[in-house]
Amino acid sequence: MKKFMSEFKEFISKGDVMSMAVGIIIGGAFTAIVNSLVGDVITPLLGIIIGGIDFTGIKVTVGGAELMVGNFIQAVIVFLLTALVIFWMMKIFNRVFTRKSEESPAEPAEPEPAPVPEDIQLLREIRDLLQAGK
Repeated sequence: MKKFMSEFKEFISKGDVMSMAVGIIIGGAFTAIVNSLVGDVITPLLGIIIGGIDFTGIKVTVGGAELMVGNFIQAVIVFLLTALVIFWMMKIFNRVFTRKSEESPAEPAEPEPAPVPEDIQLLREIRDLLQAGK
């Protein structure tokens, strides 16, 4: 049991697991923002534009079962709106961070090498001539 706890502690304390946990938490908060934007802003505006059509009341009866086709259509519409909002937000996010990286380069420019002194340059030329057999 002690070995198991030791392995579990090592697993939990690794950076990958911690990064994943932070990503899941941020993803949950981001989901709340997207759901609110879609449900509280975009869907009501879309309802005004299309005349308040509500698909949730559409159902088909087959035998003794009611198929709630309207709920499915509504879920597809919400999915498409959510995907559109995420796409839109990611484009803005990428544009902002691309501009920032263009404004301030991540790596400093390499310093130019110091000029080679004339005597060293002359010695290199002599060496090259001797190697060439002249």
